Amino acid sequence: MSSGIPTVDLSPFFAQGDEEGKRKAIKSIGHACSEYGFFQVVNHGVPVELMKRALALSKTFFKYPNEEKLKSGPVPGMPIPAGYSLQPERSADKNEFFMMFPPGSSFNVYPINPPGFREVLDEMFSHFVNAGRIIENTINECLGLPSNLLTEYNNDRKWDLMLAFRYFPTTETENTGVAEHKDVNCITFVFQDEVGGLEVRKDGNWIPVTPLEGTLIVNVGDVIQVLSNDRFKSASHRVVRQARDRHSYAFFYNIGGDKWVEPLPQFTKEIKEAPKYKGFLFKEYLQLRSRNKTHPPSRPEDVISIKHYSIPPQ
Repeated sequence: MSSGIPTVDLSPFFAQGDEEGKRKAIKSIGHACSEYGFFQVVNHGVPVELMKRALALSKTFFKYPNEEKLKSGPVPGMPIPAGYSLQPERSADKNEFFMMFPPGSSFNVYPINPPGFREVLDEMFSHFVNAGRIIENTINECLGLPSNLLTEYNNDRKWDLMLAFRYFPTTETENTGVAEHKDVNCITFVFQDEVGGLEVRKDGNWIPVTPLEGTLIVNVGDVIQVLSNDRFKSASHRVVRQARDRHSYAFFYNIGGDKWVEPLPQFTKEIKEAPKYKGFLFKEYLQLRSRNKTHPPSRPEDVISIKHYSIPPQ
């Protein structure tokens, strides 16, 4: 059964000596990143049974009454709302979510129930970090960059985020779960239950990503697009609400907030190509993108995206 986007087997990265398998996977990921910005991976190192358990526990959590869920709401005054949140009425996005930083972070607010939820969340997080390192190293190789350049650049894991989502069923008047957008970060991982709803935009068309058990959906974000000077594209995507609740997880493999982001010299000075973006601090771009949600602009053209930093061609 096809998912609608390319599927890559990562098992060669966990086996000794399968260099041909690695080369094939690297070639497939490079093609997917340049053509789609999205792909799907199997044999990725995140235990499938753990993924199933994580979905089951988050479904149980989101069924609790609001007063129970709000016991693990964000700590007042924290800059980023770790814990449970419900999208405000004015938001175009119709979902509720639980957000966490790396295990041990002082920002985290864990739910007491259901039993075992915290342990599963922590275990999921660590597996996602490992998957992020594999994809980051592969992208490094796909782009022909010096060995470990991206790993050394992106060496602060404190800004990684994981979210569990529940999307409400569609209504007669609206079906938006998450409005069309591109991700701000380096690499995003998603897995969704059998309900589906994730769609990727390619060549002006929306491609539904069919849920396949045990797979992770991967997309590159704006940071990779800028670093590669548009070699790899951050793809537009959205979530369309379905006839029943949709549950999913997303992991955002980020860079540190104080990192400076600009096209790498390998794609500009060294090949005498003009940079397509001016540089920026990652946290400043994050703040601008957050305002899209907290203070939605009245005009679509005022919504901040990576184009905010584009340099017009001379």
